[in-house]
Amino acid sequence: MSGNLPFGFGAPDSGGDGFDMSSLGAALQQLGQMMQNPSSGPVNWPMVRDIARKALATAGDPSISDAQQRAVVESVRLADLWLDEATTFPAIGAGPRAWSRSEWLEATLPMWQRYVEPIAIQMQQVMTSSMPTGADLSPDDLNAALPEQLRGMFPGGVPDEMAAMLRPMMGMVQQLGAAAFSMQLGQSLAALAQEVVGAGDIGIPLTTDATCALLPNNIDLIGEGIGVSADDVRLYLALRESAHQRLFAHVAWLRPRLVGAIEEYAGGIRVDTSRLGDALEGIDLSNPDALQQVMASGLLQPADTDEQRAALARLETLLALVEGWVDDVVDIAIGGRMPSAVALRETMRRRRAAGGPAEKMFSTLVGIELRPRSLREAATLFAAVRSMGSMDQRDGLWGHPDLLPSADDLTDPLGFIERSNEPDVE
Repeated sequence: MSGNLPFGFGAPDSGGDGFDMSSLGAALQQLGQMMQNPSSGPVNWPMVRDIARKALATAGDPSISDAQQRAVVESVRLADLWLDEATTFPAIGAGPRAWSRSEWLEATLPMWQRYVEPIAIQMQQVMTSSMPTGADLSPDDLNAALPEQLRGMFPGGVPDEMAAMLRPMMGMVQQLGAAAFSMQLGQSLAALAQEVVGAGDIGIPLTTDATCALLPNNIDLIGEGIGVSADDVRLYLALRESAHQRLFAHVAWLRPRLVGAIEEYAGGIRVDTSRLGDALEGIDLSNPDALQQVMASGLLQPADTDEQRAALARLETLLALVEGWVDDVVDIAIGGRMPSAVALRETMRRRRAAGGPAEKMFSTLVGIELRPRSLREAATLFAAVRSMGSMDQRDGLWGHPDLLPSADDLTDPLGFIERSNEPDVE
């Protein structure tokens, strides 16, 4: 093993007293910084907000200009005119918004809280149970709870004066885990804020109410490299954003169903306790990035059970249906009006299928991927229902969850249409 021992303690010093007090001081200082504002729950949301905003300020978060705001409003208004011909769902009542990255963060934090809390609760429970705590911890239990390297520093057992210092540290596991998770979550949301282009960009409701919003500073990056004008990119994304928000606003059961599907899947997330033990064994609290690296190392994994696989399938199917419907609606709305639409559609499909670096970092942290894996199949099915029936029939599938196609139906659109048209038999 290296000279750096777990929890920021150093190797025995040359004086032979078996303990490096300077390393202990560094560890305690780092602990103090992380624990200045302890959390009452599994995630310290003020810390998440503070870290994310600081990261965005460091990366650069220009304010939205009046010209950018006007351009977004004009694009959404034109998009709504086109969409009125492509779907039965009307435009939402709220006016369009142009957000900076920080404004996206503030507007979406309440919904992130709903999605992330179930995962963080499980992480907290496992970290708390992985180490005995309590002021009345016996010397033998305390010695057994210490990492192997620290036990080796006290061959005769932990001295009483050192035990008095270590017991409170053993009891900090719960708060320490919440602080580390919150630090990494703040960094992940800041990274996402630099990639997303709208409130509906990742296919789930990220605002408590339907809000049509675009991020102009991020949109400017989409057209680079594919030879599409900024105006076309903004209009195409306005079409997608407005279509998402129309669906979320007018299908009353969709928002709670999506939230419930994510919560159900998150409830089956488990922590790899063997990897957690290995990660904690080498942790150095004098390094500010150490705990964040542990949290982002893929410790959270979906449980390999029938229930969890079914929950994942339901979530992926629902995400694919949302994205597939949006694709078909936007394609019809555009018609032959925008020659660059084909290139933009493929760019967005690849982007949704692969996810950007920030989205991958977020999925590693929380153990969940928001990937619509059957997007193309869902788009094909909705297009088939529309072409063989009508736009009303396509949109009518959102009238009740039971009317929507299943994962199996996505691979057999014609069969789904035939079954949907069969008369009910009492």
